[in-house]
Amino acid sequence: MLDQPLAKIENLRVAFQTKDGPVVGVKDVSFEVRAGETVCIVGESGSGKSVSSLALMRLIEYGGGEIAGGKILFERGAEQAQGQAVDLAQADQSLMRTIRGNEIGMIFQEPMTALNPVFTVGRQLTEGLRLHKGLSKPEAEARALDLLKQVRIPEPERRLKQFPHELSGGMRQRVVIAMALACEPRLLIADEPTTALDVTIQAEILALMDRLKRETGTAVMFITHDMAVVAQMADRVVVMFRGEKVEEGPVEEIFEAPKHNYTKALLAAVPKLGEMRGKAYPEPMKLLGRKAQNLDPIAGSEEVLLRVENLTTRFPVKGGFLRRTVANVHAVEDISFTLNKGRTLSLVGESGCGKSTAGRSLLRLVEPQAGKVTLDGVDIMALPPRGLRRARLDMQMIFQDPFASLNPQMNLMRQVAEPLENYGVAKGQALQDRIAALFDRVELPRSFLRRFPHELSGGQRQRVAIARALALNPKLIVADEAVSALDVSVQAQVLNLMMELQAELGLSYLFISHDMAVVERVSHDVGVMYLGRIVELGPRAAVFENPQHPYTQALMKAVPIADPRRRKDERELNFKPIPSPIHPVGHVAAPSAYKEVSKGHYILTTDSGY
Repeated sequence: MLDQPLAKIENLRVAFQTKDGPVVGVKDVSFEVRAGETVCIVGESGSGKSVSSLALMRLIEYGGGEIAGGKILFERGAEQAQGQAVDLAQADQSLMRTIRGNEIGMIFQEPMTALNPVFTVGRQLTEGLRLHKGLSKPEAEARALDLLKQVRIPEPERRLKQFPHELSGGMRQRVVIAMALACEPRLLIADEPTTALDVTIQAEILALMDRLKRETGTAVMFITHDMAVVAQMADRVVVMFRGEKVEEGPVEEIFEAPKHNYTKALLAAVPKLGEMRGKAYPEPMKLLGRKAQNLDPIAGSEEVLLRVENLTTRFPVKGGFLRRTVANVHAVEDISFTLNKGRTLSLVGESGCGKSTAGRSLLRLVEPQAGKVTLDGVDIMALPPRGLRRARLDMQMIFQDPFASLNPQMNLMRQVAEPLENYGVAKGQALQDRIAALFDRVELPRSFLRRFPHELSGGQRQRVAIARALALNPKLIVADEAVSALDVSVQAQVLNLMMELQAELGLSYLFISHDMAVVERVSHDVGVMYLGRIVELGPRAAVFENPQHPYTQALMKAVPIADPRRRKDERELNFKPIPSPIHPVGHVAAPSAYKEVSKGHYILTTDSGY
């Protein structure tokens, strides 16, 4: 079954026309995908992996690109072309319309843009079936319902009548997968299908795709930059770098004996869950080709910097003719913790668990309903506006998306100077020297001072955001998903930079993330959040090596590990649907009560809803 290639790409070359002349996005790339196998195309942003898939679907022309050379041979089914291979690079668009969706399915990265917001899920699922398979309306609806059951969407009958905006991200992605599988394609292209999803939903989607591949014999071309996902899914791996293929081989060989320097560097930069076992303190990662300034473990101090007691934040839900508050979203519900000087406490959990709201509530970017926050002896909640402004010298935030948090109309020097000028900390030559020193500290060349945010890569923009957060010498930095949008090698460099700054300056971090492997690498202490409450809290080693709460255990089981010999089984995954955090006005939530299971390791005994 695996000997005949289903799709064969030979010396593919894709070019884009720009004002400055043609730019080559993919240079002479060759690989093949066989029936029933999963080939993972890996690489970082700009490596050409998505361009290759769009060329195969001949969608690249709609994105300003053109196939400048090479062949894309696709083996059509016996009933379509007597098993003849067609060169898709030369095929006309009418033939491509027949092949697209029918013989080659595609799952896009962002499900909200792949679905039409004005049509119901049922209408979108039946459209392709009626067009390609010639089914009647009732037949197509029965098949659509069957597909939703296959991708395990709860209440499938109801979902058919709903619109995309009424579904969660994980459900939308399942609908996109169901659409891609509707016509039983021979080849399925999945372009970063789990990047925007939480770890538990990602685990379910990966298990689902693997099961559907085994049941239908479909070949899968899986595009990703996440090496743990590659280890979980791939039979063979193609590594791309700057538009070229640099290495190809079976998944075990690529992970255990990589040949190319880029593959080695990529694998060295991937944090693996479990590699901090037996280590008491965070340690920077040993990266190939980069000398870490400080590889010592970061112990921190025993002195408390931040104390949070019974913090509660709710958002009103308005309704009715008079727009009265009819219910509240219980985003953060009665959480308490302490953070010591020079240490990192990580809040982990899935989208909507309240971790970002908790971080913003501490800084009073969102006003909490109740609770007490004390930073270095100052009661933040009791401060008037002027006092709060002064207190912000000691607490800063690094946001998830640096492009949204930087001003596109200001050059980088002005952006980093702004907090210093606002607080009158420095001016004139002293100000310029301070900014230059901050750029040195975050390893950005001083020539970048005159640049604008759009002229930088994502990792460089995040370094500017870190430099700006450091400008006022804060004691506490709240890092809200500060590395989640970055490629693995850039992510590793930014994490190392943050740890080196912590060791040097004695910074305390509240690190908010959903990436368990990153959290294990950087944390002293960990709080696991679910539905607005901290369900488990304790030293990193205790929480990761001996999880006690059922939600923490489920979360740990779901994390893919960057080792192809330790793949997760679908039977291990057992997730419950997350209940709604919206409660009517007047709802009295039970206070959070904890049990200490070992020194400093607490689990929630109040009903958490899990």
